[in-house]
Amino acid sequence: MIMTDRKYPIGPFALQEDYTKEEIGNFLEIIKTSAAKYRELVQNLEEESLSKTYREGSWNVRQLAHHVADIALLHYFRMKKAVTEPDYNDVTLINMDAWAVTSDSLEMPVADSLNILEGTNQRYFYFASGLDEEDFAKTYFHPVRKIWLNQKHALAMSVWHLQHHLAHIKLALERESAA
Repeated sequence: MIMTDRKYPIGPFALQEDYTKEEIGNFLEIIKTSAAKYRELVQNLEEESLSKTYREGSWNVRQLAHHVADIALLHYFRMKKAVTEPDYNDVTLINMDAWAVTSDSLEMPVADSLNILEGTNQRYFYFASGLDEEDFAKTYFHPVRKIWLNQKHALAMSVWHLQHHLAHIKLALERESAA
């Protein structure tokens, strides 16, 4: 696949009104298997490769690996709160740019974040697999996107995020080999 848009290599997130059972099953499978894809790409990279970026001014591969683990935790946390707490109406947000420049994001080995991603996604997969239509219908407001999201939407967003940054890492590593 040739990716020409370095900011959105798989395209921007596009929300559908609803998702079929088959689409939800596909989302769950991607969540379940994505950590292995990240591990395959980044676990044995040298420092120089971890410092590569997919475009000028972007986060590097190390930051992306840590960011994906952070956001997987956040997405799992949001869904669990939405399903278990009736008053969870305003989604929990983080300052992603600030998190990307903390010492752990800039210096820590990626192996720990790969473990976090793997463990979190297994929990997320298991939890989301047990949701029924009533659970999937539970919503919260996303103040940045200015929309209400149900849990099917949340799964779609999680999957897009995983695939989006996997494409970024691939671009960074291709950019490395082209240099």
